[in-house]
Amino acid sequence: MKVLSVVGNRPQFIKSAPVSVALREAGLDEVVLHTGQHYDRALSEVFFEELDLPEPAYRLDLHTADPAAMEPGIAAAVERERPDWVLVYGDTNSTLAGAEAAGAVPVAHVEAGLRSGDLSMPEERNRIAVDRVAALLLCPDERSADTLRIEGVPGRIEVVGDVMADASFRFAPIARERSAILGELGLEPRAYLVATIHREANVRPERLARIVEGLGRTSEPVVFPAHPRTRGRLEKLPANLRVVDPLGYLDMAALCSQARVIVTDSGGLQKEAYWYGVPCVTARPSTEWVDTVEVGANVLVDDDPEALASAVASARMPADRPPLYGDGDASPRVAAALRLALPRCES
Repeated sequence: MKVLSVVGNRPQFIKSAPVSVALREAGLDEVVLHTGQHYDRALSEVFFEELDLPEPAYRLDLHTADPAAMEPGIAAAVERERPDWVLVYGDTNSTLAGAEAAGAVPVAHVEAGLRSGDLSMPEERNRIAVDRVAALLLCPDERSADTLRIEGVPGRIEVVGDVMADASFRFAPIARERSAILGELGLEPRAYLVATIHREANVRPERLARIVEGLGRTSEPVVFPAHPRTRGRLEKLPANLRVVDPLGYLDMAALCSQARVIVTDSGGLQKEAYWYGVPCVTARPSTEWVDTVEVGANVLVDDDPEALASAVASARMPADRPPLYGDGDASPRVAAALRLALPRCES
């Protein structure tokens, strides 16, 4: 059995690492296609090196987030490889392009069924569109599976857990042991904040300025590894905000797992914060990871500077932190589901 895995951005590289291992261990042949959606080396190549991902057989090297530009190259790879599955991850434009370019080949969607309820977000529209065409919907939890059942999607629904948990549980201890990032930045554990802001809505100048203002109102040093798009739009910075280049996965895991609070608009980092035991403040009006908010580990503040600073000051992890989004064994379940579901999809 052959699987064509489509990846294109930082979270997808992380998610695909444990899945690639599980596919190999299950005897499945994986062919990796990198769309080039994230083309900065720190956001792309370093992940293949650090996480020991298989070298992509296809590099579209497009340097664009336009799914229409990605689809011809993906379709050509599908035609050449004739895989049994096209495997896509999450909610990016690379995810959408992979699903739409698969043609007659069944699509398997990792992180299926997530919904924030905010259709103004391109990620939300991508999730819905991919779930409607996927033959196999690999959900992180029962909430997501229930959402898909309510929506009446035609594909097969499987709850496998969250593959990012697999990566987090495996690599965070290694990161803290190997990374020297805290020493390089002169930081002490639990005495600083980490901020990541990259979503399209948040890098518009007015919103970004309000979020940065909120970070400036906090009393602790803030380390801000900046996506190239974000860095190009940063203007006047508060004295406590330190902008650094994007970090490799191990350095980022070491930095985030030892922070006092994480401020982010990243869906993946909201989950990682929970697994690290670090409280999270999310600069968005909504989130697809609603469980983290419901248990009190994550606070939504949108772009309100005062609310952001207040949430950071009071942020604490709940004393009773239930396990969320899997047990670290989602990737073998993904491999098993791909093997078992294919005959049913063909029937």
